[in-house]
Amino acid sequence: MKNLIQILEPIRIAFKAGQEILTVYHTNEMNIELKNDESPVTIADKRAHQIIYSQLISSYPHIPVISEEGELADYTERSKWHALWLVDPLDGTKEFIKRNGEFTVNIALVEDGTPVLGVIYCPVLDTMYFASSELGSYQLINCTQRLEKIDSEGALLTIAQKLPIETARESFAIAVSRSHFSNETEAYIQKMREQHQQIELVTSGSSIKMCLVAEGKVDVYPRFSYSMEWDTAAGEAIVKYSGGQVLDTTTNQPLLYNKVQLKNPFHIVTRA
Repeated sequence: MKNLIQILEPIRIAFKAGQEILTVYHTNEMNIELKNDESPVTIADKRAHQIIYSQLISSYPHIPVISEEGELADYTERSKWHALWLVDPLDGTKEFIKRNGEFTVNIALVEDGTPVLGVIYCPVLDTMYFASSELGSYQLINCTQRLEKIDSEGALLTIAQKLPIETARESFAIAVSRSHFSNETEAYIQKMREQHQQIELVTSGSSIKMCLVAEGKVDVYPRFSYSMEWDTAAGEAIVKYSGGQVLDTTTNQPLLYNKVQLKNPFHIVTRA
């Protein structure tokens, strides 16, 4: 399935959703509501969902979509899906509400429980991360100026930066969540302090943390708190195809997607 999909189309969809999010971000009309799990949702989440869902269904009518803001099909139906899109239209809604810029649009293609393509757009940074099992992982900056001039996958790859990017950093860098810190995370950081001479903590929101691992700016991102499959699928593809890995802390195996329950286990995102 993945080799029939040109990654430029999901990139354009993520970019369009990101631009719609920015129109809300620069107003005072977020229309914040609380969902059943007490997590916030805004009009930007809903508008981005509508854009992504409608365009994915239009472009790929035979591939079903699971979106954080959409209705979830029963597992008896989902269990028959060989391929599906996993979408978080606005990952980092709390950061969006705080207006700190640390939110993303996440789109992933999953085949047989494994992400094979991932796109993450950071609207405020105007930076796109994308990856597939065939292409590897890349970063594209200044998307607003550059995307409209790109007419093919080949042209895209000539101006994008392959990941990871070499760095001269000497410290062992750990990405930590701005909104989801836990006692287990603190214990992990302490363990790393015992193993490394110099520790650097890099705080960020949303799936940006996974992109930082893929980029090589941080070495590891421990996630010892609540997350869902749509939070990690695109990021896992970008990390994996940059040479990193995302491992369940209990099984030491990659995460599985389209499970009966879509909640993720605790996991470690690492370059090693």
